[in-house]
Amino acid sequence: MCSPEEAALLQQEEVFTATLARISSLVLQPLLTAEPSDARGREGLRLLQQLHGCAQRLWEVTERSLRSLRERLRHPEAVKLESLLLLREADRVLQVHVEYIESYTSCVVVQAFQTAAKQRSRDYWRGRRKALRQLLWGLNPGGSMGTAMVQALRQPLAHHVQKYALLLLSLGDALGEGHPARELVVQAAALFGDLQSFMKQALDQAEATQALWHSLSGRLRDALCTPARRLLQDSQDVPVTVTPLQAERVLLFDDILVLLQGHRAHTFDLKLVWVDPEQDGRAFHLLTPEEELFFGSKRPQDLVLWRHTVTQAVCRALRGKKDFLVRGAGLASCETPACRSAAHTFLAEGRLCRATYEGEWCRGRPHGRGTLKWPDGKNHVGSFCQGLEHGFGICLVPQAAEDKFDCYKCHWRDGSMCGYGICEYSSDEVYKGYFQAGLRHGFGVLESSPQAPCPCKYTGHWERGQRSGYGIQEDGGRGERYIGLWQADQRHGPGLLVTQAGVCYQGTFQADKMVGAGTLLSEDDSLCEGTFTRDLTLLGKGKVTFPNGYTLEGSFGSVARRGLYTQGVLDTAAPLPDPSSTCRRQLGLGAFPAEGRWQGVVGPFRDFVRAGCPGDLQEALLGFHVQSLRELRESQEYLCCERTLLDDSVGRMEDILEEVARHREPEALQQCLRKALGSSLHPLGKLLRMLMLTFQATYSGFGANKHLQALAQEEVKQHARELWAAYRGLLQVALEHKGEAPAEEEDAETRTRQVHRLVLPLVLPSFYSELFTLYLLLHEHEDHLYGQGIASLGLFPDTQLLELLDVQNVLLHFLHFRHLWPLKNLMLMPHQRHSLVSATECLQKIVTTVDAQEKLEALERTYEEIEATVSWVLGQEHKLPMDDLLPLLVYVVVRARIQHLGAEIHLTRDMMDPSHTGGRYDFLLTALESCYQHIQRDGRLASTAHLPGLQGALVALPALGQP
Repeated sequence: MCSPEEAALLQQEEVFTATLARISSLVLQPLLTAEPSDARGREGLRLLQQLHGCAQRLWEVTERSLRSLRERLRHPEAVKLESLLLLREADRVLQVHVEYIESYTSCVVVQAFQTAAKQRSRDYWRGRRKALRQLLWGLNPGGSMGTAMVQALRQPLAHHVQKYALLLLSLGDALGEGHPARELVVQAAALFGDLQSFMKQALDQAEATQALWHSLSGRLRDALCTPARRLLQDSQDVPVTVTPLQAERVLLFDDILVLLQGHRAHTFDLKLVWVDPEQDGRAFHLLTPEEELFFGSKRPQDLVLWRHTVTQAVCRALRGKKDFLVRGAGLASCETPACRSAAHTFLAEGRLCRATYEGEWCRGRPHGRGTLKWPDGKNHVGSFCQGLEHGFGICLVPQAAEDKFDCYKCHWRDGSMCGYGICEYSSDEVYKGYFQAGLRHGFGVLESSPQAPCPCKYTGHWERGQRSGYGIQEDGGRGERYIGLWQADQRHGPGLLVTQAGVCYQGTFQADKMVGAGTLLSEDDSLCEGTFTRDLTLLGKGKVTFPNGYTLEGSFGSVARRGLYTQGVLDTAAPLPDPSSTCRRQLGLGAFPAEGRWQGVVGPFRDFVRAGCPGDLQEALLGFHVQSLRELRESQEYLCCERTLLDDSVGRMEDILEEVARHREPEALQQCLRKALGSSLHPLGKLLRMLMLTFQATYSGFGANKHLQALAQEEVKQHARELWAAYRGLLQVALEHKGEAPAEEEDAETRTRQVHRLVLPLVLPSFYSELFTLYLLLHEHEDHLYGQGIASLGLFPDTQLLELLDVQNVLLHFLHFRHLWPLKNLMLMPHQRHSLVSATECLQKIVTTVDAQEKLEALERTYEEIEATVSWVLGQEHKLPMDDLLPLLVYVVVRARIQHLGAEIHLTRDMMDPSHTGGRYDFLLTALESCYQHIQRDGRLASTAHLPGLQGALVALPALGQP
């Protein structure tokens, strides 16, 4: 059975549906036929068309509700009460009513009905007035047709909503507590009750807003009037004063706050208005992007009302809807949110004048992620803090040339570049390095385009925007590289010049000029000492020492197109120098202490550790990982920097510190360091890559000069020490975070041992290419002689080579049976020959690794294989002394045919653990070096079947096999 309330609802729906159709034909459709000629009329027509669409949707939803009610009344048993459209889609029904009310009130605000009605004559409306009088009550017979239309489009709806609310309340009361549809009925009744209140509020606001526009001047009305804007509060109704602007009148709308001063209006977007939460009985404080406003009033209750109304208006503006609660909506906030997102164009004078900021705000200031755009095309996209650029950001600055921009991708602090960044200039130069107060400061690399007329690259330190301190500059135009100190953007202090022709000069520079005496080494190892011109020509008193030992000392000069001339003394009496000592002259040692060269690289890391390794400073202090160095797109809309952002699983400082603290045992520590140094996102990996960059800038290309080998070798060791110190710093921070006791201090001996055993083997591959090239160049002459010896000796078969090396005497010396084993019958058994082949293969492995310790271990295994061969021949275990080892080791070296053995030997000696000095490894390396020297000197004499002095070369050394 259907209840009487349901039947009443059906009747109400039928009446309202017919009324809507009648009003649409009598009022709306005639208004839509008007053809206005002015802008105001066209705006009114647009609003009426919108209202007509809302009325049509309201009729459609009412018709659907009516059909569901009829179906319910015809089949009460089959159609349940909860299936009624009015209950099942209450939100949708309600939303259609709200849209109609908002559209209707917009027409009221701008008097769209009155304007459109004037387009028709009175005679036209006379018959329609009679029809409207039958539908409405209280209609003034003498009133205007516009007023009649206003009443016609409001009165039936208001009556309909009121009846809905009452009937639904009655239906809810009639249903029992356990009825399945009762909750839906109660909710629908509440919604239509709220709709009734909202409708009254919307109508009151629309009428007040309409009245306001009549009280303002035409200029102010044109500036402020929009159909959707509603007046919420007027200082003429509730008095209030505002300072410091001294407004004559204050108007609060639902989207803006307006302060009137004469014919001028100061407007403030409510989305960017913050109400200070601090309570004050005499005033309250408003924050805006460019002004701070203080509201005061003689009556505290007026101030409370204004504060409450402003707070609610700001919250409504941020929600983007009216104060009408639909099902599921939350209650209005009692305070304005401190953080929000909005757009604003700054008008006040200053650096932001006419700039538009769009993004996150906090209490009146840009704060968080946002975009700042200036009219001239300058853009900044990134993080802000209290109104200033702060954190990572990308700034695009237009240049005078068409479509040319400077692009700054870096970290900012308090509005200026500070920290690591990459800057791509319109001149095609790229700077990668650190900034402070907007200027290059600290370590950085400035590189011009390779296609530039005079390509140039500076790698080094900066101070307040100028090159200062230790730095490397490569001048492609002159074909030279400067390595040394700078001051105020000029070479100043000790420095080295390395040219493309292989010339290396060391001297003193002042104000970018060479001053005083200097030293020049040419590619053929000639040594020049004296004063030089900019193009490295000896001038004035000087001395030249030639590779053959001759010296020329006197006064030097030059004449255009005639070359160098001199007046002096040529000394040819000097003995011929050792070529190996002549080519090993080194420059730069002592002029630039290794520990002071790259403090700008390791300094930010130390600052990061001292700060406790905060994750938010990781990029600013250690640099960010960039996939592509050139990612500047043509459109300003697509500023980008393809940097690898840290996610929850890669590069987080918390995880890094946890891993450092967990892996402290030797084996685990080495694996931990290997992983860290191999990752471009790990602080240690970032530091290593920065040091690699400096090393390549110094010693690759022009810098691959043999006279810089010692400089490079001590620099690699210093880098290993710095990386170990960096690890120790991370460890201390990790232990501090875990609340554990700090690690024990290391003494110098322990530190050196850890650096050579743990760090140097891991970092050496990163520098090996450039470093080994320097060793190759330094020992090129020796390796050439060695190669000739290997080629000569390698022509002999095994038996003849062993005979040549006098190996028979080595073996038979211990058997005391020389006469029983003629040299011609000297043969090795297959397993003995295999052992010597194994020794050869072991020795060859020294070129397959860059680790000095692994090279030494390969040499040790070579010795063990040789010793095993001797033991097999002798039939008993025997430990070889050095003078008996050498001939067999020479045989193995010859058969191994290792290229550049001299470079390998010297690099291994320089990079090995100092604790091995004087020990087993040192003696083995000395033996290998002795073989290398004999092959150089005596390989050409192989036809004499005798290598003089080989067995007694190191007779003073004890047997290596002895414990």
